[in-house]
Amino acid sequence: MSQPPIKAAPAALLLDAMGTLIGLRRSVGHTYADVARQHGVIVDPTAIDRALPAVLRLASPLAFPGLEGSELLAAERQWWARRIEDTFRATGGNLAEFELPPRLSLELFDRFAESDLWQVYPDVIGPMGRWHRAGLRLAVVSNFDQRLHGLLEALGLADLLELVVVSSAAGAAKPSPQPFQLALDSLGLEPEQAWHVGDSPEDVAGARAAGITCLRIQRH
Repeated sequence: MSQPPIKAAPAALLLDAMGTLIGLRRSVGHTYADVARQHGVIVDPTAIDRALPAVLRLASPLAFPGLEGSELLAAERQWWARRIEDTFRATGGNLAEFELPPRLSLELFDRFAESDLWQVYPDVIGPMGRWHRAGLRLAVVSNFDQRLHGLLEALGLADLLELVVVSSAAGAAKPSPQPFQLALDSLGLEPEQAWHVGDSPEDVAGARAAGITCLRIQRH
């Protein structure tokens, strides 16, 4: 019986970030509730954790074509401010009509840029170090914003990476193939020379649309 062809080993790995390389040490809801409490807003962390995924599914892509510098940062802050407001309102109760303190969303945006909230998964550092020493080119392609650069630096991953592409600056988000194509162009590679590793359906669809083999991991 004939065997399917085995693909050649890739020259580069394009890695997703959130849920693949790094994750939160505790749920989003706990941090939202802690910061909100400082502004006199009391909310159940579990209610936040239930509401946020639906809010994010309905949101426009975290991508801003043509923006850079301070304009891009302002757009990122505004995008998250809307998601934060929608999440608090979706928890129900008196928050549905409650006007959030103006600085709450800004403080939450800044809080999630701090590395103490995040962790590198235990199975990441060893393999990435071996791949890097073996000459495999490593890059990140993520549906996130510019805060990711500082997080990867603080968490000790930046030195292993040749490139970080975030959707907000790329002007398109997965499942669009555009962030992947931007990474390939920056690395000077063809699609068949790279594999993508991610944890979501958007990772799979975006990589395939760009002609890249995708390996999907599933974390608990």
